[in-house]
Amino acid sequence: MSAPTRIHLQRLRLLWRSAGWPSQDLVEVELLAAGWVERLQEVDGRERLRVTDAGVAHIAASLNRNRAARDAHELLVERVAIEMQRAGRIAWRGLALRAGLPAPDAAEGGKTLWVNAMPDVYSLRNSTVEDYLEPAIHEIKVSRADLLGELRRPAKSAAYRALCGQCWFVIKAGIAEAEEIPPEYGVLIGHDSHLELARPAPKRAHKPDFATWMALARATPLVPDDDTQAELS
Repeated sequence: MSAPTRIHLQRLRLLWRSAGWPSQDLVEVELLAAGWVERLQEVDGRERLRVTDAGVAHIAASLNRNRAARDAHELLVERVAIEMQRAGRIAWRGLALRAGLPAPDAAEGGKTLWVNAMPDVYSLRNSTVEDYLEPAIHEIKVSRADLLGELRRPAKSAAYRALCGQCWFVIKAGIAEAEEIPPEYGVLIGHDSHLELARPAPKRAHKPDFATWMALARATPLVPDDDTQAELS
C-alpha cells in the first residue's frame, strides 16, 4: 500500500496513544507489512507494537489534511453567517438543538424519535412578529465525502427540516452538482469570492418550538462587525 486508508489511520492513532498491545487482526497485519508499525519484545516475553517514523509521518499528514478541511469549513460557515446578517437576519453558529421526528411505527402509536442536531448556521429574520421570523438552516460541506455521508443519514437531514422553514446545503464549488442534492433543500455554491445561488430552498411556515427558543436564549448570536453594520445602516 502506498497510503493508509481511514481504518489504518484510526488504528495508527490508537496505537500512538496507547501502550501498543497487539490486536492480531488483519488491519494490524497490513500495518506491519507496510512498515508503519513494528513489533517489540518485552522483557517478560510479551509483544507490543510501536508506530514507526513512517507511521508517524502518515498520522501527521492526516492531521494536516483534517486541519485544512476544518479551516476551509469554518471560513465558509463564517461567510454564510455574515451573509445572513447582511440580509437582515440574526445568525447563530453551532447551536445544539433537538428535533422530534415521527417514529417509524408512528402510525401504530409509536413514540417520538428525538434526534440531536447541530446546524452550522441557524438564522431568523430580525422581526418581533413570530410569523415573520422564517427560521433557516444552512449546512456547509467542503468535501464530497462529507456531503455524501450526510445524505446517507436521513434522520439527521429530517431533523434539520423539522427545525426550520427553509433548509440549505452550502457546498464548496466543485464537490458536487446541485442536482445531487434532494429537492427538499436549497443549494448555494461557495466560490472563493462569492456565494452562487444554484437552487432556492422551498419555503414553508414554521415557528420555533419552546426547546429551540431555550437553546437560542442560552446561546450567543454572531456579533455583527463594523463592515456588516455599515451595510445595514
